[in-house]
Amino acid sequence: MIRIHLTRGDPLEIPLVTWLQSGLHVGDPIPSNRMRELEKAGRHWRIRETALAKLARRPHSRSEVARHLLKKGHPAGEVDAVLDELEERGFLDDAAFAESFVRDRIRHRPKGTRALVQELRRKGVGSETASRAVEVGLEAEETDEFTVATRAGSQWARTQGRATLEALTAGSFSEERQKARRRLYGYLARRGFGGPALSAAMDAALREAGHRLGGS
Repeated sequence: MIRIHLTRGDPLEIPLVTWLQSGLHVGDPIPSNRMRELEKAGRHWRIRETALAKLARRPHSRSEVARHLLKKGHPAGEVDAVLDELEERGFLDDAAFAESFVRDRIRHRPKGTRALVQELRRKGVGSETASRAVEVGLEAEETDEFTVATRAGSQWARTQGRATLEALTAGSFSEERQKARRRLYGYLARRGFGGPALSAAMDAALREAGHRLGGS
């Protein structure tokens, strides 16, 4: 950025490339229409740099970046123009973002397909893009919702203490057993598992609990 000191008003900050392309020289008068163009170029540069700084920290959807920029008070039309440019240059790609997000969740925080789609939708990813990303992510990881669910159930059991595991696997009815199983069910349901996948995850948790107790 360079700063242009004007005879009246505050200095104007614009990108160096904009100044070089303008053909202006020190001391030249700047017509009002050219001034507006320079001001717009300066805003465009600042918006783009803010967007790139956010994307440098981690990937984001277009909607997330747009919300960030709008909260900083940038005009909506100019924000859209910058985001269009970033999309054209490959810095923003909702499909790639969504697929990467799904694969990360599958590996580290297993969730059901419904929960994954809902989470992506909250991040501003379109419904079709989100659903497709879940399909692609599962295929890329060579897995399916059933397998992800059983892994989630086993992981839950591995984080529980002995008292919970004993209650979970108790052979006879008790309030403690019901409480432990409700906790497990709620955990799996919050992660978006339902139907046969949830039942499989419950079974996996019980097997893991039995294994841990047997090996302790």
